[in-house]
Amino acid sequence: MSREKILAAVKANQPAPTELPAEIGFPAPQQDLVVNFISAVQKAGGDVIEVADINYIPGLLADLLPQRTRILNTVNDTPNRYRQYLSQPALLELVVMKGQFGVAENGAIWLTEAEYGQRVLPFIAQHLALVISRQHLVANMHQAYQVIGQDLAGFGVFIAGPSKTADIEQSLVIGAHGARSLLVFLTDN
Repeated sequence: MSREKILAAVKANQPAPTELPAEIGFPAPQQDLVVNFISAVQKAGGDVIEVADINYIPGLLADLLPQRTRILNTVNDTPNRYRQYLSQPALLELVVMKGQFGVAENGAIWLTEAEYGQRVLPFIAQHLALVISRQHLVANMHQAYQVIGQDLAGFGVFIAGPSKTADIEQSLVIGAHGARSLLVFLTDN
């Protein structure tokens, strides 16, 4: 068969066009989002503390980490202290950041640079604490991307657990490319 005949046969045998469905639905599980979220964070190597009010977090941090002095709390700190640490982010031991929403199926929390100004913050600190409201949980990544579709931030990242990597010898290293630990404060407000 000549080249022209083959191309003509392909052109003549095109399937009839069909429209894509308006929206593909992915039903969310009917389980408790909070329970699923906590379980997923713990499976990823993080810890969760349920807090009634966001204003209790500084006191909890003081009790949990009395020896840590280089803490940047972007949720409760004063602007002057915030600016002081932004000039030398590599010195930070702990960064506390507020997430926009969490994903129950995998424990991921969505952060954008809009709130913090520096993309490096969740990756450069030794330890990371994320604050998320239980009202801002979605069931799965399909719902998460629907929420993100409305977001105009230039940079965003899902964080799920502390940084992890493994080599060919099958040894897991925690904190190789980011925070060595993740603490999630799950708030009521």
